[in-house]
Amino acid sequence: MPDMTEPRPTMKRDARLATAARIAEIEPFHVMEVQNRAHELEAQGRRIVHMEIGQPDFAAPPQVVEAAVHAMRERSLGYTAALGIPELREAISAHYLQRYGVAVPAERIVVTAGASGAFLLALGALVDPGDEVLMPDPCYPCNRNFVRLFEGRARGIAVDERQFYQPVIGDVRSAWSPRVRGIMLASPSNPTGTTIQAGELRGIVEFARSRDGFALVDEIYHGLTYGEPVPTALSLGEEIFVVNSFSKYFNMTGWRLGWLVVPQSHVRDIEKLAQNAFICASAPAQYAALAAFLPGTLEVLEARRAEFRRRRDFLVPALRSLGFSVPVVPQGAFYIYAGCERFAADSWEFAMRLLDDAGVAITPGLDFGTNRPERHVRIAYTRSMEELQEGVERIARAVRP
Repeated sequence: MPDMTEPRPTMKRDARLATAARIAEIEPFHVMEVQNRAHELEAQGRRIVHMEIGQPDFAAPPQVVEAAVHAMRERSLGYTAALGIPELREAISAHYLQRYGVAVPAERIVVTAGASGAFLLALGALVDPGDEVLMPDPCYPCNRNFVRLFEGRARGIAVDERQFYQPVIGDVRSAWSPRVRGIMLASPSNPTGTTIQAGELRGIVEFARSRDGFALVDEIYHGLTYGEPVPTALSLGEEIFVVNSFSKYFNMTGWRLGWLVVPQSHVRDIEKLAQNAFICASAPAQYAALAAFLPGTLEVLEARRAEFRRRRDFLVPALRSLGFSVPVVPQGAFYIYAGCERFAADSWEFAMRLLDDAGVAITPGLDFGTNRPERHVRIAYTRSMEELQEGVERIARAVRP
């Protein structure tokens, strides 16, 4: 047997070394290009109003920060179990019972390296090469790329304001084919902020089951809703996959912590993948997140949710008054998916012009699919009211004759 510790001989490689074919089909995150350009302008001394990135402008709640500091001082913080520390899995389980009245055993909850880690684990366990996965169009851009990483194919279902930018059961029946392995949904969604009606969600999940397919539901923006409470898809039974995150409602972006709820039958498979792909989620973040469910923390988060609603209620009519098309008031998240066809034929060109001329950063629809992306932009209300008001004033000067 050769000694694996000996250095390998140096090999000459072509500087143009080919990458895997899938890379050509994985698109960049265009909003990051907008942000990069915004940072360039700021480096030149320009003031930019940021309405492009889906990140709360609030820091993590003080209780969470204090829990992280305590954990780093008092614990060794080595690797944890791949499924997450038991205390956090139990806390998430209790959260489902307290907020939704749904019993979700801690054994079915997997703590992940962000919601992205949750998607990768779920799709790694479910998608074979050539499988097709349905998803609404528009939708979160990484979903298509996650599927492609596992040699699957994303198939968009075009949705619009007439159905609140969400698929209905008739759409899913029409789109399903023998090659479809499952469907990815989001409620509330990015970029539209809309939710799926309970009856439609039940019908879609039951139809997928009848075709031996999976349903993977993104509930990352749960908690950030502004009307009737939104039920969790986990109320529909055990044979469903749900992704959530500490980033949005819990204001812990950058801590890279999420969770995945899986059927009991899939826990071991997900654990094997997690062990190999990530080993575990961040230990400091896991111990910090235990404080996310404390009554004092939830009071802070609910006050912040009310502030997001106040921003939405300002920005929707403000954009409409400028000439943007906002046919649906978002029920959750912190985005407005607005039609910009009155101002430009190309949302990318419009977004870049608005950035350069007015100093306002927004996201072009190009990120979110192929369903009329040139006619739409996503505007995030993740800045203070003062900044949003300034942003609207700047946009007004740029678009009005």
